Amino acid sequence: MTTNTSRTWLITGATSGLGLALAEAALRAGERVVGTARRADRFGTLRARYGDRLLAVEHDVRDTGAAAGVVDRALVAFGHIDVLVNNAGGGQVGAAEEITDAQLRDMIDQHLFGPAAYVRAVLPGMRERGDGAIVQMSSQGGRLSFPAVGSYSAGKFALEGWSEALAGEVAPFGVRVLIVEPSRFRTAFNAELRTAEPDASYDAVTGAVRADLADADGVQEGDPARAAAVVRAVLGADDAPLRLPLGAEAVRNLRRTYAAALDEVETWAHASESADFPGLPPAVRAFRAGA
Repeated sequence: MTTNTSRTWLITGATSGLGLALAEAALRAGERVVGTARRADRFGTLRARYGDRLLAVEHDVRDTGAAAGVVDRALVAFGHIDVLVNNAGGGQVGAAEEITDAQLRDMIDQHLFGPAAYVRAVLPGMRERGDGAIVQMSSQGGRLSFPAVGSYSAGKFALEGWSEALAGEVAPFGVRVLIVEPSRFRTAFNAELRTAEPDASYDAVTGAVRADLADADGVQEGDPARAAAVVRAVLGADDAPLRLPLGAEAVRNLRRTYAAALDEVETWAHASESADFPGLPPAVRAFRAGA
């Protein structure tokens, strides 16, 4: 994936946060962007600056039935899509007992079903050309979770599991998948967090988390412009990873998470292995985990 002026990006949620940073980086490089947002009028500044290299489309990622139509518009306008960035979504705070079924489904709709619809729509063209990239904007919360963010993490964990399988499915066709796991970046994410109706029973458990998430607004360590540059650079690398922690906090937290998980597996390995029928050879599978 080398930078060139014919490259076309489709970026959902392209008027804010990391989606906006990626859109601006691509347009500054002379590339073309199809950007979606719930309100198309929010593209005014980008339209004025970059003209017809930006196609702005009003679309709510939860409307999965309309995703194929957005892709069709992109193909009519620019002929092909080289990079799909599934960025649209939002955060939610609340303990499991506080989050309603509708609120939990909304996280899954935004962070799994919405991206899946766009992937299905762009893949035929990418497979035919034998080239393309799918960038799934997850979160460090897609690999670790903590009190009050379970519904958000549920959507991101689901996205990551689905995308890991997707990466193996599309690699033979020259299509790569990059799962991006940001920590806290200076965007409107924290200011726009939705909050469930609190239950006082959980104040001692989730109160500090709620306060921390609110207080982080405006002082996040992450720079969206630098993040966009990193994502673009990694997409151009021959040895690009499947997962990219983004931001120093994500690196620290994921190191600790992976180390603790491995320690736990080793501690309980004997008990876990004793569940098998004795004396059987190791299973031979059609896949190798982590490959």
